[in-house]
Amino acid sequence: MDRTEKAELTVLCLIEKDGMYLLQNRVKDDWKGYALPGGHVEKDESFTDAVIREMQEETGLIIQNPKLYGVKQFPGKNGRYVVLLYCCSTFAGTLVSSDEGQMEWIRPEELGKIQTVNDLELLIKVMKSDELNEFDYAEKNGQWEPVIF
Repeated sequence: MDRTEKAELTVLCLIEKDGMYLLQNRVKDDWKGYALPGGHVEKDESFTDAVIREMQEETGLIIQNPKLYGVKQFPGKNGRYVVLLYCCSTFAGTLVSSDEGQMEWIRPEELGKIQTVNDLELLIKVMKSDELNEFDYAEKNGQWEPVIF
């Protein structure tokens, strides 16, 4: 019996400034709405190097001292999809947007008033909590339900 499974490794980062979050208003149909910037970990790349690279590619910002605050996971097409969740408030550079969407600074209290990806607020709750560190999806009655630990 094989005890391992394939996994796709990705990173997301909650970048904060002056009490606001940097979000990407994604235009792609696969994940539309305001979301955290992120992307895939490349072969032989450390997780920290991946989040620094992805933030520079997605936002133009060079983040410094990103901290790992949790993990999100769910079943994917080719095995488990694992998302390492980082937070950062120190950065340099000039903010830019990409063809994936417009980058915008959003106040936390505005999240309920804009179209976000479906689990953004729960994801941020995990990332900002001292007690929580894992975001998972479990199948219940034929539906995928978020579960946080």
